[in-house]
Amino acid sequence: MALTSNYVWRGQTQTTGDFAIQGGIDYATDFFYVGTWASSVDDFGIDASTELDFYAGITPSVGPVSFDIGVIFYNYPSTTVDSDFIELAASASYSPIEPLTLGLGLYASNDFLATGDDSLFIEATVGYAFTESFGVSAGYGNFDQGAVLGEYDTWNIGATYSALGLDFDLRYFDSDGLGIGEEVAFTISRSF
Repeated sequence: MALTSNYVWRGQTQTTGDFAIQGGIDYATDFFYVGTWASSVDDFGIDASTELDFYAGITPSVGPVSFDIGVIFYNYPSTTVDSDFIELAASASYSPIEPLTLGLGLYASNDFLATGDDSLFIEATVGYAFTESFGVSAGYGNFDQGAVLGEYDTWNIGATYSALGLDFDLRYFDSDGLGIGEEVAFTISRSF
């Protein structure tokens, strides 16, 4: 479960800069996972108030590289606008030295937000754990949303601290997309 000051997805606020309540439940083995996740949202063009995601995938490893290959269904049950879509997702992570993690992810849809357009999001990430409870991370991505919504680059940097059974994340986002500006999010989360 989580409470965030600003739900930011791929550099774009999904709550017009306001708070969001989020939560999900997963079932996972060493190789397979399935789960669902939900968040409050605030319009962002489709008159929605809730996002409900369903996902499943596999997590094989080849030597030092860990993979995550799956599918995500994005559902907006609170809107009358047809905006649900499915993405295929594939990512890989590698730790050349123990505190450092490098990652690359690709997410593709052939009907993004029910526009009929193909979309592709590619993101490179890096994380460094200074201690078991404190780490920093950053990401840089390109989101091609298709002919209707356009393409932009987005990046973020932030830090995470764990204490008292809670995770605290403070993150700065920026993008070069038209109408997409700087965003900051502070998130408190707890896993059970």
